[in-house]
Amino acid sequence: MIDLNWIRRLIDMVDESGIDSLEISRFGTRVRIAKSPPVTVSAGAALTAVPANPIVPDAAAALETAPELDDSTDSGLAEVTSPMVGTFYRAPAPDAPAYVEVGDRVEKGQTLCILEAMKLMNELEAEVSGAIREICVENAEPVEFAQVLFRIEPA
Repeated sequence: MIDLNWIRRLIDMVDESGIDSLEISRFGTRVRIAKSPPVTVSAGAALTAVPANPIVPDAAAALETAPELDDSTDSGLAEVTSPMVGTFYRAPAPDAPAYVEVGDRVEKGQTLCILEAMKLMNELEAEVSGAIREICVENAEPVEFAQVLFRIEPA
């Protein structure tokens, strides 16, 4: 069992430091503390809300609802960005066809890809209807928070 006073001291140290997050494994339990504000993922994904300084045990997920869309004024394309750090997968299985290809028309709520984070597979859904104009990431590539994944020409 982990001492709650020890966790509180860790939270205080992270708050006072210049680091954004800390992850420690101790006695078979993993603790993650992060300063970053919660992010959002589409409503179709089954995810768990995270407080400002989460304490996340091994199997817990740490993300929430709706990917960032940035209407790129230069090109008129909506950018779908990653709501989390993880691994990008274009298909539900290695031998399955990709969810979308460049040129495909998508509807709001349609699955675009899977983002794996902490061994959980999270479906990322389109927040706008339109045509896929660019897929900015290769399959099985690691992605960062707010990294552009797709560019969609709104319908």
